[in-house]
Amino acid sequence: MAGTADGAQSGARMIQVDIRKKLGAFDLQTQFEAPAGVTAIFGPSGSGKTSIVNAVAGLSHPDSGRIAVNDVVLFDSDAGINLPPQKRRIGYVFQDARLFPHMTVLRNLRYGGQHDEAQVIDVLGLSNLLDRTPAGLSGGERQRVALGRALMCHPQLLLMDEPLAALDTARKAEILPYIERLRDTVRIPILYVSHDISEIARLATTLVVLDNGKVVVNGPVGQVLSHPDAVPLVGVRAAGAVITTRVVGRLLDDGLTELAFSGGRLLLPGNFGVVGQNVRLRIPAQDVILALEAPEGLSALNVLPVEITQINQGRGPGVAIGLKAGKDHLLARVTRRSALRMELSVGQKLFAIIKATAVGPEDIGS
Repeated sequence: MAGTADGAQSGARMIQVDIRKKLGAFDLQTQFEAPAGVTAIFGPSGSGKTSIVNAVAGLSHPDSGRIAVNDVVLFDSDAGINLPPQKRRIGYVFQDARLFPHMTVLRNLRYGGQHDEAQVIDVLGLSNLLDRTPAGLSGGERQRVALGRALMCHPQLLLMDEPLAALDTARKAEILPYIERLRDTVRIPILYVSHDISEIARLATTLVVLDNGKVVVNGPVGQVLSHPDAVPLVGVRAAGAVITTRVVGRLLDDGLTELAFSGGRLLLPGNFGVVGQNVRLRIPAQDVILALEAPEGLSALNVLPVEITQINQGRGPGVAIGLKAGKDHLLARVTRRSALRMELSVGQKLFAIIKATAVGPEDIGS
């Protein structure tokens, strides 16, 4: 029997959403399951992203369906269960921090509760901010405090609705490592709404792609983003693969970091991570060049042997090519003319060329 939010939790830590809600002419019909970790919800404006997290939070009520977290039922129209927001044990971080301006950082944090106060302060790097007020904080610092306040209530689930959308590039770079650290240490399910594929590639375990209120694809983020069918869903410029690599060395004279993964080795500019550390990369499809033979005399440093797993021509002039490199998957996007001229076919072995500068700092995460 499923428990309530005040009862004992059992079973796998998982999010289950199966709801329907009519909003005027818009019909939200969403069904997905996701394991613990960060589940990113992605889709165009008006696709239903915020409607889903508001339904999970209890701020809006579905017409029918079921919502459960860790086998705790929050909403079930058939069973007549609809827990009020305050009994759902959910932390919610909005796009704007919504801190109390007259309170110090510490008092803002304690407004959410005092669960694991020392750990929350440590994980989010807040110790030197505790006596300050929100007016004296940067945008990234305010969002870290808002995140800490949400965690202090001892949530069973964390909702983050485009928490970085209002921040500039520098502030995003400041806060992303803290969210990665949170993901890897606190280990509660997180629903993360974003329209930024770089954020999703760095943070997410699972990706749910919405269109017009319906889930069009759902699965591990690496599998979804590297699949040729995902290109029209995420956009041709945003499409690309996500792979996990390991730092194996540095070329100090050249300012490069050497990374290894199942498909070979990569050299990227910059000094990031430490030797032995895992690093997650997003490799944009538009920056992968294909060659029938191992190229010579090129400036590109990264040449990987690959095999074509899928070809999706789509409706435009581009062709999405699924590639297998070792046990990992990459994605390339070439013109239809190039695909025909090279006579590309599934099962064909060739080479993928990736410029060292193709992977930007925003595409590198722990």
